[in-house]
Amino acid sequence: MTEEITFILDDAKEQMQKALLHMETELTKIRTGKANPSMLDSVFFDYYGVNTQLNQAATISIPDARTIMIKPWEKGLLPDMEKAIHASNLGLNPMNDGETIRINIPPLTEERRQALVKQARQIGENSKVSIRNVRRDSNEEIKKLEKEGLSEDQAKAATDNVQELTDTYTAKIEAHLKRKEEDIMKV
Repeated sequence: MTEEITFILDDAKEQMQKALLHMETELTKIRTGKANPSMLDSVFFDYYGVNTQLNQAATISIPDARTIMIKPWEKGLLPDMEKAIHASNLGLNPMNDGETIRINIPPLTEERRQALVKQARQIGENSKVSIRNVRRDSNEEIKKLEKEGLSEDQAKAATDNVQELTDTYTAKIEAHLKRKEEDIMKV
């Protein structure tokens, strides 16, 4: 295998891995009815004039499966954090007790679970499209090399390797989606 083909395959693998990691990140944002500190990753508030992520100014813990507890490092930040959680459109209702903020995660309805599964599938489909785009780009680069003198057999082997990568990463996406759907549908 030539150096150019090795480079194309390594690049394709790297791009497909990025698509998979992006999908995993997006799936963690989908609420499954269980408390998870990462649910608050998108919440920012004004911390002395600087837009700051909630977890950068507080300790976030999970005392039980349906509760998130936020203990700010400065008590004066409680009202600002509470406003930021309300404004985040996450559908969470924070309760301030003067020391900490508690957020109870309501159980999901069957209808909501179905909508979340649909959302997860859409994220998975977007990742598959990204992987197919990487496959297309890699195959185009291989065709260019073939026009520049790469043998037909080497080009065919390289194209087969790209397809193998595509199949592998598509299967990984399907496995992640299946686990997430089971997690969402679990009552």
